[in-house]
Amino acid sequence: MYDIYDLNRRRNAIMQQSVAIDYSQFEYKGIGFDYDALMRSSGYAYEDIVTIQEASMVGKTPLFELQNITNYARKFAPAGLGARIFVKDEASNLSGSFKARRAAISVHKAKELGYKGVIAATSGNYGAAVAALAAKQGLKCIIVQECFDSRNIAQPEILEKARACEAYGAEVIQLSVGPELFYTFLHLLDETGYFNASLYSPYGIMGIETLGYEIADEVYERTGRHPDVVVCTNAGGGNLTGTARGLRRYGAASTKVYGASVNLQGLHMASDDDFNSKSFTTGHTGFGIPFATRPDRSDVPRSAARPLRYMDKYFTVTQGNVFFITEALSILEGMERGPAGNTSLAVAFKLAQSMERDAIIVVQETEYSGAGKHHQPQLSFAKANQIDVQVGDPSNEIPGKNIVLPSSGGLIDIQEVPLDKLRRSYLKNLDLKTLTEKDYAFLKEELQIESNQLSSLIASLGGKAYERKTR
Repeated sequence: MYDIYDLNRRRNAIMQQSVAIDYSQFEYKGIGFDYDALMRSSGYAYEDIVTIQEASMVGKTPLFELQNITNYARKFAPAGLGARIFVKDEASNLSGSFKARRAAISVHKAKELGYKGVIAATSGNYGAAVAALAAKQGLKCIIVQECFDSRNIAQPEILEKARACEAYGAEVIQLSVGPELFYTFLHLLDETGYFNASLYSPYGIMGIETLGYEIADEVYERTGRHPDVVVCTNAGGGNLTGTARGLRRYGAASTKVYGASVNLQGLHMASDDDFNSKSFTTGHTGFGIPFATRPDRSDVPRSAARPLRYMDKYFTVTQGNVFFITEALSILEGMERGPAGNTSLAVAFKLAQSMERDAIIVVQETEYSGAGKHHQPQLSFAKANQIDVQVGDPSNEIPGKNIVLPSSGGLIDIQEVPLDKLRRSYLKNLDLKTLTEKDYAFLKEELQIESNQLSSLIASLGGKAYERKTR
């Protein structure tokens, strides 16, 4: 058994050793750090990332235009509206999701540095991705899952991921919900000396840049223009961060990047009672909101996933709406894909109805489906946990109480989360009384905000923004 107090005392040292990055060299004296220098510390150029992924059977996935889904959205759009909807089919990656892009770089780095194995703490697609890439590189792999509630009941999607990880030869350690996940993970890093294949390292984020770049390139080659909007399912923020950076690298500066999360408001992700009251293990507000407002709550000292730097708008959608569009994708396009990517599709479906017909909106990823990841087992699991599954108006859905499948695609709706609300939450965690000029510059980039707006937000929270003196 490990000593929690000892692990807490040494946590930064353990995490730093396990990713081979000295985070202290990037810290400013105030609240911020040199984000660009952290990203450069990977030692890889973009061309290196592409080469590594190609050698790992990752990337260069197809882009499809969802013509039938587009036509269905146009049924509910005002005359002359209804943007073209495209999807990047990431299910064709090794392990079946875009997470293979992140895992390919992390596992390659571990091999390059001489680590004997890799560890990841994840209940989602990333575990399967790390396990698959570790198998390909001949490295040991341990995946730590938060899996059960106190009744020893596990979600079908998490069990499906465990099956996939074990199929690739990984050791899977399954835990009940609560703080033991982090400490077990930290203990294993310390005990084994394995590499921390973190979702939040520069390696993990750079792996997603190829996805954004490919989207911009393929859309331009096919249509002669950049996409108007790319919608990214948002949880820890790395998916959106990497995609936005890739779009910018290509030169698609006019493309807007929108986040999309399943609305699980009122459910606490660390609550034993709430853990099995949800039907999504990722891509929901339980991760999306806290990781946007406190990005450094991750398993590395400074997260490279900084969604507020790159997000132009943020939308939430109900569980019932996502399950509906998941089935619509199967029926109308013959594409059976898991619900995580379809969170973005549900948002894109609604947004398309307010955009011009020649506009282009891209759903940034899909994921494989099957066994516990399929929407039917998820709905059956919800019913078994006394969640009322019904057909009707999804605006009546209450997370943890019911799931309302819309009776028509015309009822699919989304809610915009004001970014200033998230910015305020971010700032509340800081000491706003002693901001320096460098702090102020950092926050403008971190929150993607103009000087006057930042000053106003800080003042509203009782702080005093640094005012540069003029001669």
